[in-house]
Amino acid sequence: MSGGAERAQVRASYDALADEYARHVAGELEHKPFDRAFLDRFAARMGGAGPVVDVGCGPGHVAAYLHARGLEVRGIDLSPEMVEQARARFPAVPFNAGDVTALDAPDASWAAAVAFYSLIHLRAGEMAVALRELRRVLRPGGLLLVAFHVGEETRHFDELWGVRIDLDFRFFTSAEMEGWLRAAGFDVESLEERDPYPDVEAQTRRCYIVARPAPTNLGE
Repeated sequence: MSGGAERAQVRASYDALADEYARHVAGELEHKPFDRAFLDRFAARMGGAGPVVDVGCGPGHVAAYLHARGLEVRGIDLSPEMVEQARARFPAVPFNAGDVTALDAPDASWAAAVAFYSLIHLRAGEMAVALRELRRVLRPGGLLLVAFHVGEETRHFDELWGVRIDLDFRFFTSAEMEGWLRAAGFDVESLEERDPYPDVEAQTRRCYIVARPAPTNLGE
């Protein structure tokens, strides 16, 4: 399957899943103290600077959490139906459709990007494209936050929460993601892993990385 066809498949699956996904996931940060602390540190560090873009925002809960902490934040998602879910739940935050492999943004225009579990449907070639795009739109000194499932497997789902879908969920090792980030022009600033919270989320180990664009000349 071509990259474009697979991205269309991902979009269609999340369009179908949007209502159930939002119902199950939109309130999850309430039960994830590590994630809240991670985002709190990021928000304090940004000090209100923006724009910050939640890439693959889903139902908008991460963007809304950061907005409540004073950041100028917006969200984009591949699925138009998921964007509608986010707009309905968090009307104070702007949300639009967008694709991380082809961002509709000028060079060096974002202060930060957040990609919480939004890169997990990408193949290796697409990952390289997406990370280069994120590098392109970030300002010198900008930050990228990435969270993903740790492992070396791909889990395919034909159904989730009673909804028919066609999705591959890809796991990555921390070293693999770190290598992709460096190849795309990032310096990795920090890397943390945690075990899953029982009865809250899928029982997979998680990784959280903070990266920044590597300087390309003496002016950065």
